[in-house]
Amino acid sequence: MRRIGTTRRSISGRYAFRGETAIPFESALERDFLIRKEFCLAVLDIIPQPVQIPFVASNGQTYTYTPDFLVYYRLGNMVYGEYPKPILIEVKPHAEWKKHWREWLPKWKAAYRYAKEQGWEFHIHDESRIRDQVLTNIRFLDRYKRTEFPVEETRSVIENVQQMGSAPFHYILARHFMGIYKAEGIAHIWYLLAIRKLDCDITRPLNDFTELWVPTYE
Repeated sequence: MRRIGTTRRSISGRYAFRGETAIPFESALERDFLIRKEFCLAVLDIIPQPVQIPFVASNGQTYTYTPDFLVYYRLGNMVYGEYPKPILIEVKPHAEWKKHWREWLPKWKAAYRYAKEQGWEFHIHDESRIRDQVLTNIRFLDRYKRTEFPVEETRSVIENVQQMGSAPFHYILARHFMGIYKAEGIAHIWYLLAIRKLDCDITRPLNDFTELWVPTYE
């Protein structure tokens, strides 16, 4: 693992992934990548700077390339042929890889070959795959994560949604939080989504018609 320190052009630090693992990041884009992956219940673990891959550059010299992350996914109830492959990830701003792609192509080809040999995949993620509707939704929900609500109300909402299979936001609100409790109910439902007791299609804007269900991953 290469040493991560402060830089003039970006921020660096450690992200407490699910409150358990301190994962180092070297830029705000890498931090946002971690925030996005943390929300995804299908993600099992993230390994920072997992491997050093030798490659021959265009000048004929041999160097080593260290991708940013290796993402492991839960198998869940999937059958063997459908198991999600671990993904080796390089996080790079679009402007940078567009400017340097010819220079960086040899190391990325080496990473692709290495990942394939391991039974993994290799992907490059820029702003278009990180700072999207998903991240916008996650940032919106973040304000609700530190609130507290009665345990009995939480249990009632979860049991009701579980029995129904899924239900739209407006139905849950009307069913459990009438009249003067509406404002608190709105916060409560978003809170349950924020702490992953409820789930939804997070790729779509959140609104009164957002369909919610109890997640299968825990």
